[in-house]
Amino acid sequence: MKIEIWSDVACPFCYIGKRKLEKAIERFPQKDKIEIEWKSFLLNPDQVTQPNKSSQEYLAEVKGWSLEQTKEITANVANMAAQEGLEYHLDKTVVANTKKAHRLLHLAKTVGKGDEMKESLLKAYFTDAVNIDDDAVLLRLGKALGLEETSIQEVLTTDKFENEVDQDIYESRQLGVRGVPFFVLDRKFGISGAQPDEVFDQTLEKAWAEYAKTNPSLEIAEGSGEACEIDGIC
Repeated sequence: MKIEIWSDVACPFCYIGKRKLEKAIERFPQKDKIEIEWKSFLLNPDQVTQPNKSSQEYLAEVKGWSLEQTKEITANVANMAAQEGLEYHLDKTVVANTKKAHRLLHLAKTVGKGDEMKESLLKAYFTDAVNIDDDAVLLRLGKALGLEETSIQEVLTTDKFENEVDQDIYESRQLGVRGVPFFVLDRKFGISGAQPDEVFDQTLEKAWAEYAKTNPSLEIAEGSGEACEIDGIC
């Protein structure tokens, strides 16, 4: 059963939601039958990367908050993340456009490393507080996952995978996604935001129950009889 997740790299609740879903899947009896696909979503497509400005300073400016108020709000978010075992440094995170990071994510998906790339990008942004719109950073992250350097450079120097990012965003609009993270289970059930753990557990169970109706598992009788194996041994 497929779970599609729309999220942005610079979304603090997306990393928290990722952990919540992972815990729910780990508790789920059919966890080995779950497929995850990460979808792109841009909270601010026109965001100008500002390497010398922290997200706290940026939020204070755009929201009209005082810096003290902003620090208090972001501290609460960091505490939520800590409860999921995540370490946030929101006083150091770099204001950055995330589209290039999303295109790198799509490259990783082509070789089955979408989940690893998503984790790497989120950690780079929130924990390591590096500029995820910087080519050198993205090259390092991609190479660390074993992606070919020439393929990464093609993403960084052209608009490769831009159509895929735009398609994800178009799909999100068709589904009525208004905020992220947004989890779509088997295209029948949705979870909006980093909801309490029980919401993930209950929705996963409901989605599987519906999925199982049209995708019954093959039941094999206990015991073993004489048979020929794939390699020709009889």
